[in-house]
Amino acid sequence: MFRTIFRKFNYLRLNSINNSSNNDAPKKENIPKSIKVVKEKLTQTFSECSDFVIRELDIGEKRDLRVILAYIDGLVRKEIVDTELLKTILIDSRLTNLNQEFNKESTLVILKENLLAISGISDIDDFNESIQSILSGDTILYIDGNKKALKADTRAFESRGVEEPDTESVVRGPREGFTESIRLNSALIRRKVKNVNLKFETMTLGKQTNTDVMICYIKGIAHEDVIETVKRRLKKINTDAILESGYIEEFIEDAPYSIFPTVGNTEKPDVTAGKLLEGRVAILCDGTPFVLTVPYLFVETIQASEDYYSRFIFSSFLRIIRVLALILSTLTPAVYVALISFHHDIIPEKLMLTIAASREGVPFSTFVEALLMILAFEMLREAGVRMPRPVGQAVSIVGALVLGQQAVEAGLVSNLMVIVIALTAITSFIVPPMGGTIPFLRYALLGAANILGFMGLFLVGEVILIYLCSLRSFGVPYMAPFSPLYGMDLKDTFIRVPTWAMFKRPKSLTANKNGDNSYRMKVNIRKKED
Repeated sequence: MFRTIFRKFNYLRLNSINNSSNNDAPKKENIPKSIKVVKEKLTQTFSECSDFVIRELDIGEKRDLRVILAYIDGLVRKEIVDTELLKTILIDSRLTNLNQEFNKESTLVILKENLLAISGISDIDDFNESIQSILSGDTILYIDGNKKALKADTRAFESRGVEEPDTESVVRGPREGFTESIRLNSALIRRKVKNVNLKFETMTLGKQTNTDVMICYIKGIAHEDVIETVKRRLKKINTDAILESGYIEEFIEDAPYSIFPTVGNTEKPDVTAGKLLEGRVAILCDGTPFVLTVPYLFVETIQASEDYYSRFIFSSFLRIIRVLALILSTLTPAVYVALISFHHDIIPEKLMLTIAASREGVPFSTFVEALLMILAFEMLREAGVRMPRPVGQAVSIVGALVLGQQAVEAGLVSNLMVIVIALTAITSFIVPPMGGTIPFLRYALLGAANILGFMGLFLVGEVILIYLCSLRSFGVPYMAPFSPLYGMDLKDTFIRVPTWAMFKRPKSLTANKNGDNSYRMKVNIRKKED
């Protein structure tokens, strides 16, 4: 009941904020017909902006028609502006023999249809839209006596090349990763899925940053409700800045206070293409190589792109290893504390003597010892990530010596505790998607084990399982296909069946649940015929 009341209160609060902020959206303003007024408004709008460039030019044989060229230096490709815009206006417009004469009404049409050799060109009539286009890297041509202006696509940002992402390295598979350019990222996806049903819808988010955001999906495969939900949640975002896709993730996720991720992210085009083909929706954000994918299910935490490029037997073995790593990383310290504190009678006698000998002289309880070691490990890991690589390696070496050898020799921790923490640390690196979740689960289970032993672990584990079953990601149960159970979808969970045997898309994600959702049916038939 309290959860429902809290949700309604939060909804009303956010709805009130959104409604009050919608009035701040810029309204449409017609472009003034007088070129002098246009120049005054541009000069006033871009005052104290040294990178803003404005050029006044005369066009036509008689040079009696005034035009203004406006753009931001550094955001445009200078070669296009010089050769295709300035040269056309200053030289070609006077030398080219046209049937029409340049006047206030015909100049825009002549330039657009006869002279300007630029693929991306269109006319606009909103002055505020022209300002946003200039800020995005377009070049705007205002014409005296005309209520419309020409927008030329001259965007050219400096960006790094396509490289292998550090966060998703593979032994077998494509090495290319997304970059900070949203246009290049969309092209990388289009290169994987050459299909007219692959749709890209662009919108702008962030009142101050005006960041370009793209929604990507395959029409006919992605569920319409999911697409509409993504659009609706994106349109409701009211913030000053969108600097990375993480900003968007926090606004659109279903459970904002949950420690479990309900929005996925990846740096690889092949992973994004695979998720789109399963019926998911991708969200691209300009300025970041991380692409969001929704809905995101728990089973995706143990999946990797390389699973589908290797033989299914080996891939299934690796997935089982990841599941074991997830369990060991979460439970090992808690089980050790429960055994030492409550259930030492089930430990073999020889092992118990060894444990007692190793703990002799240790001034802390097992719980405090485990807690301090886990905190020290988290600090060392954070230091290794934030520090420059050469310094980070030195920090790791010093940390290993301090935690491993010197702490044992000083009698602060036992040998077995060092082994437990080392096993916990190594296994936590095997499941990167759960990197932000495992520490919280570990602390909760550790506290429960210190209070009630195995009974505490059972109770906390049951609460976590019930909570996971209650989560949803864009309307899809988070624990699908286990809860609710979809038998056909189990082919790509803890084990992976051969590719030719996966002839149906995930039932929880498909657009037409009662109709045809064939995925690789033809391939399957061909395989059997062979």
